[in-house]
Amino acid sequence: MEMIGYIAAAFIGISLGLIGGGGSILTLPVLVYLFGIPPGLATSYSLFIVGATSLIGAAGSFKRKQVDVRVALLLGVPAIVTVFITRRLLIPALPLNLFYISDVPVTRELATMLLFAALMLTASVFMIRGRQPVAEIPAGPMNGSKQAALAGYGIGIGLVTGLLGAGGGFLIIPALILLARLPMKKAVGTSLLIMTLSTGIGFMGDAALPDIHWPLLLAITAIAVAGIVVGGKLATRIGSQQLKTAFGWFVLAMGIYVIVLETVFK
Repeated sequence: MEMIGYIAAAFIGISLGLIGGGGSILTLPVLVYLFGIPPGLATSYSLFIVGATSLIGAAGSFKRKQVDVRVALLLGVPAIVTVFITRRLLIPALPLNLFYISDVPVTRELATMLLFAALMLTASVFMIRGRQPVAEIPAGPMNGSKQAALAGYGIGIGLVTGLLGAGGGFLIIPALILLARLPMKKAVGTSLLIMTLSTGIGFMGDAALPDIHWPLLLAITAIAVAGIVVGGKLATRIGSQQLKTAFGWFVLAMGIYVIVLETVFK
């Protein structure tokens, strides 16, 4: 199973290189089901892997001047603070059994996987519908209310990232277009920078750091990053939108699979 996991890590990286985002949504299921890492600890691994892969994309976008640093800080700083607090204080304070349904405990690990499955279903809809989740708005200054809304949105993104170890770029990009009025390419690059910062800081503040098996984590990350390089080269020869749609259907199927596996067969 571990060998299949390494192959899946390469697939995650290649998909990121090919379609420019969304591939990291499979990181947590791969870690849990193929490497046998408990869901809570797997979110820590996912923060590191998503951060490393986002850094590669953010560096490329920065070179192409497709990153708005000011907007990244407006949304990113609240997200970073929220991720840090979530990883350091909130998650350790949660009980192992969150609540009971007819004397059946809903554990913290079960809730993590079901919430992540819901995130996968949401991400798949965005990928199937295409890259343009919202219409682009002509550039213009942001007023105070939009800046406050952007900061509030950052808190929500930080909570999702902290709880599930996912960057949530497909959630960030619409906010950057609607509130910050960034063009699509700059919204994608700015989103990658926000994800790099939030996942990186979240990982550094993680209470689960002592339990991490570093050789395994670094090996998975290296394979995923190598996959990005390969996928980036293939992207110049293959139409990305058709791939994104097909990958969206795959993520949808995987989200349903996780829900069924966690609720029916456990």
